[in-house]
Amino acid sequence: MIVTAMRIPEVLRIEPKVFGDPRGYFMESYHAARYAEFGIPAAFVQDNVSASGRGILRGLHLQNPHPQGKLVYVLEGEVFDVAVDVRVGSPTFGQWVGEYLSAANHRQLWVPEGFAHGFCVTSERALFCYKCTDRYHPEAELSVRWDDPALGIDWPVREPRVSDKDAQAACLHAIDPAKLPGYEGTAT
Repeated sequence: MIVTAMRIPEVLRIEPKVFGDPRGYFMESYHAARYAEFGIPAAFVQDNVSASGRGILRGLHLQNPHPQGKLVYVLEGEVFDVAVDVRVGSPTFGQWVGEYLSAANHRQLWVPEGFAHGFCVTSERALFCYKCTDRYHPEAELSVRWDDPALGIDWPVREPRVSDKDAQAACLHAIDPAKLPGYEGTAT
């Protein structure tokens, strides 16, 4: 597999080896020891699948406390996936990275704890999967507004469909810093 640090180095793009022939393909979607070599934890405690249609945007979500690292990928269709550094004190606070993930390119993204995460669907339909390092804690959930002008995320969908919760999320600068995760070290 090929692992590449993104512009924010803690976020990793993973390109698993894919073995294809006229029958289809085979790939390992996760192998604990191999992923651990790149600093991705071996302990995932919850897997989620989201099915969405074209123009659906989900995010930007995080938990604090009980932060979740997420290994995300697409089984069907294509999404534009985004990670935003919301760790107070981080040298990349408020910066984002994005990557197209699809069933065709087989790419994965490692979104570490301390990042808000979201995606929008660019195909007719998408099945989006994510492995999480902690379970969902509704009392710890935070949302950052998907179209926060200070973040300047260049979403490929101009008028996405979002949930009421996501439409009412606060801009990052309006969230009490005490509610956000802290930065605890140097980039890896």
